[in-house]
Amino acid sequence: MLSLFFVALTALQSGNYDPTATRGTVEVVDVEFTYGKEDREVPLRIYLPEVDSAAPVLLFSHGLGGSRDNNKYLGNHWAGRGYVVVVMQHAGSDTKVITEAPRLQRFAAIKSAASGENLLHRIRDVKETLDHLESLNRPGGAYDGRFDLTKVGMSGHSFGAVTTEAVSGQSFGRLGQPSLEKRIKAAVAFSPSPPAAGNDSNSFSKVQIPWLLMTGTKDQSPIGKRTDPESRRLVFKQLPKSNMFYELVFDGGEHSLFSDFRVDPNDRLDRKRKQAIQAISTAFWDAYLKGDDGALEWLDHSGPSRLLDSADVWQKK
Repeated sequence: MLSLFFVALTALQSGNYDPTATRGTVEVVDVEFTYGKEDREVPLRIYLPEVDSAAPVLLFSHGLGGSRDNNKYLGNHWAGRGYVVVVMQHAGSDTKVITEAPRLQRFAAIKSAASGENLLHRIRDVKETLDHLESLNRPGGAYDGRFDLTKVGMSGHSFGAVTTEAVSGQSFGRLGQPSLEKRIKAAVAFSPSPPAAGNDSNSFSKVQIPWLLMTGTKDQSPIGKRTDPESRRLVFKQLPKSNMFYELVFDGGEHSLFSDFRVDPNDRLDRKRKQAIQAISTAFWDAYLKGDDGALEWLDHSGPSRLLDSADVWQKK
């Protein structure tokens, strides 16, 4: 009943545009591919929408200890909105880090996995995944013409947000933007993080594509105190004023809010916030990947506020 209420309310207040509604069936396929001399394996979960033409593609990068099984609530919703959603699994910082470590050493193992080396692996996974999707999309390929790879969005949670930032415009000092993947046209980062030198105001000053950042006032890193709720908000502050950057901060929102994890499946507030995450991210994709003017109007006016609490922060610059 609660979900239906918010669907009706949003539609009533924002005209015909309704980012909470989905349509058609979603096909879910698990595949793997390897690349490089070391035959690095990248498991993928692909959510395929029921559409008649090539669909825009959204990549998703999981957090530490995650897998392609993560964030089903986003994969199914986005695909139900007409996007091909590709969830990558990153060896070296995935669930095997936890399951293959002795019980008493699991925390140390997961903390160790948050390394620069694994970030470089993840960055390359993104590039190689896009290359692989291009091969699948060629005439005669397994998904011949089903992907619109001129409209690619990148997203991720936690370490996946760090990955997203790196490939979609972050600068790394004198190196500039060595990880920039120009095929990515828009990005959504859940629980974003500043670089280790969080006071480097140039880290995000050269981002040139739309970004949407989501965090919470209790979004503390599970593996350390350096990345706290305040530092996460530095990312938005360091972005230039380009009228295409958004920040959503949930009052009381914790790190797990953006994952599939729920302490209580009957928690009405969690359900409301999950719906807001789905709807606002969908409107962002629709506006900046599909060029939907109705989505942009919804996003820039009263649409998000209808799904948020008064203490939540929603802003654009």
